[in-house]
Amino acid sequence: MLLCVWRSSSRLLKHLIQPNQRPSPVVFSTDSLTSEATMSDKKRKATSAAAGKEPSAKQPKLAPAKEEKKKDAGWLQSLVQQQRSEKNDMKFNKKRLRFISGVEKIKQGSEGVLYWMLRDNRVQDNWALIRAQRLAMKENLPLHVCYCLVVPESQLSTLRHYNFMLKGLEEVAKECKHLNIQFHLLHGAPGEVLPGFVSDRSFGAVVTDFSPLREPIQWLKDVKKGLSKEIPLIQVDAHNIVPCWEASPKLEYAARTIRGKITKVLSDFLTDFPLVEKHPHTATRTAKPVDWDKTLASLSVDRTVGETEWAKPGTKAGMAMLESFIDVRLKLFDTQRNDPNAPALSQLSPWIRFGHISAQRVALQVQRSGRTAGVSVASFIEELVVRRELTDNFCFYNEKYDSVEGAYEWARKTLKDHAKDKRPYLYTKEQLEKAKTHDKLWNAAQYQMVSEGKMHGFLRMYWAKKILEWTSSPVEALSIALYLNDRYELDGQDPNGFVGCMWSICGIHDRGWGERPIFGKIRYMNYKGCLRKFNVAQFEKKYCPKNL
Repeated sequence: MLLCVWRSSSRLLKHLIQPNQRPSPVVFSTDSLTSEATMSDKKRKATSAAAGKEPSAKQPKLAPAKEEKKKDAGWLQSLVQQQRSEKNDMKFNKKRLRFISGVEKIKQGSEGVLYWMLRDNRVQDNWALIRAQRLAMKENLPLHVCYCLVVPESQLSTLRHYNFMLKGLEEVAKECKHLNIQFHLLHGAPGEVLPGFVSDRSFGAVVTDFSPLREPIQWLKDVKKGLSKEIPLIQVDAHNIVPCWEASPKLEYAARTIRGKITKVLSDFLTDFPLVEKHPHTATRTAKPVDWDKTLASLSVDRTVGETEWAKPGTKAGMAMLESFIDVRLKLFDTQRNDPNAPALSQLSPWIRFGHISAQRVALQVQRSGRTAGVSVASFIEELVVRRELTDNFCFYNEKYDSVEGAYEWARKTLKDHAKDKRPYLYTKEQLEKAKTHDKLWNAAQYQMVSEGKMHGFLRMYWAKKILEWTSSPVEALSIALYLNDRYELDGQDPNGFVGCMWSICGIHDRGWGERPIFGKIRYMNYKGCLRKFNVAQFEKKYCPKNL
């Protein structure tokens, strides 16, 4: 799923949102569910008038950047490398970290510092690794990185996801070797393998990154429990621009309630990155080499859900996609992002989801290099910053982030009141998975997801809402939507996906609308609304299998 913001000046964004502009509802991800829901212009104006004006918030100023000329392919990578080198004295904002353990001082007599890589699988533009390296350099110690490979026995464990992840980690390992940083691939749950690894290698501190999802949170608790009480365990939010706990200390109701809190402190965090440099202290015990092809071949994953052709894993590929977005698609984003036939989206969500590129890097480069795109820059940054970080807030502060029970009271009530309403069609999970419905547009969207591992953001809203309409209950609808999204979408199993499905089916971060059968007060979308938005026949022709 993919991302957006508002108006920009020739140099920077002046506002996160244009005054008096009503924001579009939350969507799946960077490009997934980031479109506005289907409403007529008349209804939209009436709604905006009733709700009042949105407050404006000033965009923080960055250091002026030199006018950048578009060069040959690869210009962005070269430019970013130069920017990192020039900002190598950039200070680390300690508000990005929190101590999980009771001790903060590194254990004396240790033989290294460990970065436990979890969510942000990259070397550069990684505040967690930056913190770990600076800590190691301060103590004159070697630096190590590890990743704990866990493959749950589940239909959600697919070759599509694990190939993308491992190929990205292979790139990380090569870069670490070049920088004199030891990379270790551990096999097993972090709580079972990491404490012993830390003890055996005599590491004096463990730094890790942040995820709001329940399984990584449990891993963190397990590791803390297993580590020596003398070892500090430090967590750095390297995924969000404004750290989740700094953006808000509580569950936010909607984008309008978190927007001001983020923009108030954004200037403190939306900064350049220093370079992760060649580490000056060499480890006496080196990492065991990883046979990446053998590792991938040995995994017990569902290989019927295969690799995608359009999305190549790794930071280099992610930066190339960002470059093409800035050069080609960004100028179309503001006006054409709701058209599934238009090449207007960033396509960056897989790389952001697996941590191969940093959302903060994306924001910096879009602002600096996309000046000619005008309003599109602001529209994109809204989704990249406010909307995306709102999803982390929801999952972090709501333990029931993937359940109807996690919905607002009004939504739970309206869904319960209409749970037994007669459905015009009833489909099983298997029928939906195989795109065997009466709706050619829905079938086409489902087929695109299965075959390509992606679905246009506007259609992902329509897709999820139709599942609510065509299954026996809201509970079943949410379960099926999450299953399909997490199994096939390359950016699945992520806060954006959970919140996208919850927005579509359970009204999260939305408000009540006019009551109707099945949906109750949940926002409604239909086929006719799509016909008004884009050329449906063109999309159906491209993606709907003839045998369906």
